[in-house]
Amino acid sequence: MSIATKIKAQIEGSSWIRKMFEEGTALRQQYGDENIFDFTLGNPTTEPPKELHQELKKIAENPTPGMHRYMNNAGYDDTRAAVAEVIAENCNQPVTLNQVVMTCGAGAALNVVLKTLLNPGDEVIILTPYFVEYKFYIDNQGGIPVEVITKDDFQPDLDAIDSAINSRTRAIIINSPNNPTGVIYPEATLGALGELLHRKEQEYGTTILAISDEPYARISFGETVPCIFNSIKNSVIVTSHSKDLALPGDRIGYLAANPAMTDVDLFMQGTIFCNRVLGFVNAPALMQRLVTNLQRVSVDVEEYRYKRDLLYNKLTELGIEMVKPGGGFYLFPKSPLADEMEFIRIAQKFHILLVPGSGFGAPGFFRIAYCVENEMIERSLPRWEELAREVGLI
Repeated sequence: MSIATKIKAQIEGSSWIRKMFEEGTALRQQYGDENIFDFTLGNPTTEPPKELHQELKKIAENPTPGMHRYMNNAGYDDTRAAVAEVIAENCNQPVTLNQVVMTCGAGAALNVVLKTLLNPGDEVIILTPYFVEYKFYIDNQGGIPVEVITKDDFQPDLDAIDSAINSRTRAIIINSPNNPTGVIYPEATLGALGELLHRKEQEYGTTILAISDEPYARISFGETVPCIFNSIKNSVIVTSHSKDLALPGDRIGYLAANPAMTDVDLFMQGTIFCNRVLGFVNAPALMQRLVTNLQRVSVDVEEYRYKRDLLYNKLTELGIEMVKPGGGFYLFPKSPLADEMEFIRIAQKFHILLVPGSGFGAPGFFRIAYCVENEMIERSLPRWEELAREVGLI
């Protein structure tokens, strides 16, 4: 059976993460789990907080009639109100349930927002390195992704963004803490970006939406993750509980619009409609009920800080260069070899599995997902030394 030409091409050129994960599966079968050091997939081994299990037990033991039926496509009012209350506190903005739609994770939220916004041929700016699925999500909704390179420290290059914006620019996706770099964009940078976007809106007579993709916002190591609403008027938060509650397989998240956004009520009508017609219909009823009372709960960030420091300190000691991440659970080092694919192939000789930076629009780097068991990281350290020696670092 034939499939769409575009989909076939996208499959062939798509996710390096999955490709490397599949190679890891084959190596585990050959050498055993304990001898493979798989840093490819951002699939946290950290378990959800105890409060989640308590809430799940409470719901299971006290079922409410009709709790599995359809609801408003935006989600349950009490869940949306709980989300809005915390955002309002964090952002010091009058966010209400009317600016919130519950979604099937951040991926669904992004697709809903993009479908609401884009006409065919509209452009969306993404900052390199970027989460690998952004291009596909934009293409899903008829848009054109425009890559804009970041600075050496992976912070946004405002001059480059300025040059990329034109009359067709409809949105820019911001991801902080960033996947794959872990960098956090400070409030001053977001404020300057907000001024730039406002100036460009005035120049072209358009609206440019800043889409803040925030699944790692609660996993920061001392740095403040600023609220986008305080810096950019036309902005929306898309996020999930995959990381902060360790629920990646349960696909629960939300989008929240800045109440100051131009035509915010019309935008919200569009997102509710698109949540339905994209086939999501509504976020899972059980998961909405589960997270309603968990909006102030998250995994222990110190667990991730320990993992980050363990790998960062060892690798930099070996001469591998990288920007120290301020949040999330990834490292994005510079490849010691000009061809990062050659370095990754050599790493596989030592059973270390990595993802090339090319998959994130940043050749010459590689990504390490350190959301794995501490014991695996510790066992991998001698292999990293052997790898460093093989490529001439020590």
